[in-house]
Amino acid sequence: MLAQCIKENWVSSAGPQVEEFERAVALLTGRENAVAVVNGTAAIQLSLIAAGVGPGDHVIVPDWTFAASANAVAHAGAVSHFVDVSEDDWALDAELTQKALESDQGIKAVIAVDPLGHAAHMDPLRSLCEHYSIPLIEDAAGAIGGSYHGRPCGSLGDLSMFSFNGNKTVTTGGGGMVLTDDDDMAGLIRHVATQARPGIDYIHDRIGYNYRMTNIAAAIGLAQLERLDEMVEFKCAIASRYDEAFSGRNDICPMPRPTHSDSACWLYSVRLPSEADAKSLVNAMEDGGVEARIFWRSLSSQTPWCDAPRTLNGMSASLSGTVVSLPSSSSLGKDEQARVIEGLNKWSGSGLRTQ
Repeated sequence: MLAQCIKENWVSSAGPQVEEFERAVALLTGRENAVAVVNGTAAIQLSLIAAGVGPGDHVIVPDWTFAASANAVAHAGAVSHFVDVSEDDWALDAELTQKALESDQGIKAVIAVDPLGHAAHMDPLRSLCEHYSIPLIEDAAGAIGGSYHGRPCGSLGDLSMFSFNGNKTVTTGGGGMVLTDDDDMAGLIRHVATQARPGIDYIHDRIGYNYRMTNIAAAIGLAQLERLDEMVEFKCAIASRYDEAFSGRNDICPMPRPTHSDSACWLYSVRLPSEADAKSLVNAMEDGGVEARIFWRSLSSQTPWCDAPRTLNGMSASLSGTVVSLPSSSSLGKDEQARVIEGLNKWSGSGLRTQ
């Protein structure tokens, strides 16, 4: 398919593979519409624009997530209202979301992030959004192949999005997708993403963006999508072997396994007793030739968002700097993983303060 793109000279932001990729992802998630875009951050921004969010509006964002979630809010001219995450799933806490909605009349949307490959607890969040008549946006950036009570990630918000960045299970090198059942929203997203140009003449009816996915990227995505089930199966097997290796340890706490979700096991991560332990583990693995990284940090504590509104209980702060991601590519072989586990077994921490 990639060779076909090059042969037929469909390599830029138009071509049959873009539409084919959109149809395939829509079918995978059971959505009426899928719009391919340049990256996941653009997908969130366009979702906010389609939801009617604009300058000065407030948007609930989990305090523990990748910065792209909050950056997209700023790109839409809005303000992030950071809400803490639940200890059960490290995703947006519904009770705190309710408190935020009660206290901040400026909130016009909620972004719920599916962390590490499993879904946020979406049903209570949806009930809240329906009560307050605001849209629920599912940031499923790394959760393709996962599900929530049998419903696929990517189908759980009024608008949902995937990222196809290089570290995702399905990658186009860089890319994203917006998913919605609302035809009008999908049409607006497609229009704004293509410079808001209604026809072939150089007339524009609003501010637009060049956020289109290239045809060559879509061809890569289609090829990857054919292997999605296989890759998720490999990732889940990798996660199971890690879980078994950490059973009984009090200094390494595996990531949550919420009962509401079947995880796609995108990025296997563990919680350490402290940031010092996390850095010690990363250094020990690096000495053994294995790459491990400290994962997300609380956003509300960082310079760009230090004045942002917030509704917190300390959970994001406790995760900040203490979560370490381990090798978990679908191409990671058993022997390679055994070497990672061997390195982990040689390391010891101070014992977990909390579970």
